[in-house]
Amino acid sequence: MTAHLTLLADILVRATPLILTGLAVAVAFRGGVLNIGADGQLLVGATAAAWVGIVLTPTVGVIALPLALLLGAVAGGLWAFVAAYLRTRFHVLEVISTIMLNFVAVYVVSYLVRGPLQEPTHIYPQTDTIPSAAQLSRLLTSTRLHWGFILAIVLAVGIWWIIRYTAAGFRLRATGANPYAAASAGRIAIRQVTTKAFIASGMLAGLAGAIEVCGVTFALYENLSPGYGYTGIAVALLADLNPLGVIVSGILFGALESGASALQRDANVPATMATVLEATLILLVMAGAYIRARRKNSSALITPSLSITG
Repeated sequence: MTAHLTLLADILVRATPLILTGLAVAVAFRGGVLNIGADGQLLVGATAAAWVGIVLTPTVGVIALPLALLLGAVAGGLWAFVAAYLRTRFHVLEVISTIMLNFVAVYVVSYLVRGPLQEPTHIYPQTDTIPSAAQLSRLLTSTRLHWGFILAIVLAVGIWWIIRYTAAGFRLRATGANPYAAASAGRIAIRQVTTKAFIASGMLAGLAGAIEVCGVTFALYENLSPGYGYTGIAVALLADLNPLGVIVSGILFGALESGASALQRDANVPATMATVLEATLILLVMAGAYIRARRKNSSALITPSLSITG
């Protein structure tokens, strides 16, 4: 029983950043913004949280944890705003700018953990361990599962409700579906909607990085993210950009990646097989969506002709 509980906890721990980056991608894509920079935004958020934990905890005390999570989200949002500004001001494709910003974030983290924020002995390329006041509590004391998972679930449900039932959610969906119609018929300020979607997406990814530092690693180091931001794209696509579906697909991908690590350790099966399986799942989902769209278009063309002949 304990072994099964530990395995489930490990899956949920691995799923937490995938759910949050999946939500980040889903929000952006829903608004017609191709944010490919969730990985960089995650790293920036993790850096901000580590800085709060190491530098500010002795000063702020009990509010260190919420402050670390908040600043992590803000840092991710500001990192996304750079790409949003380039998109609206200079018409730079966000696919290009966000990918480039991912590399910038990687090298910024590398510089910090080998320079200003490196641990006191200067042996390892990482920061010192953040104090316990800035760490997330465990949901189950005998496992690694932390409260960040619950926060991710709450955010997913909240974002689903906002997108489905609020005016802001309608503007987001309308802009993503057809920005020209949204601007002309719906009188929606497209630039404002896309910029807000970009920033919200970055904040979710930044929060994922902050939770990873405060709940799992307790330090910032190189290669903190094994590609959570890129996998988040697959998570969002598999969920058809539905925030509630992101929870399910995030846990599925978390199980795949957690199981792949165990298979490589115990059975010498390459962990990259999980990536192959993830890609296969995405291709099958996209193929199914394409077939459904073709059938829908075909029925739309056939129905008028039947009514005319009748």
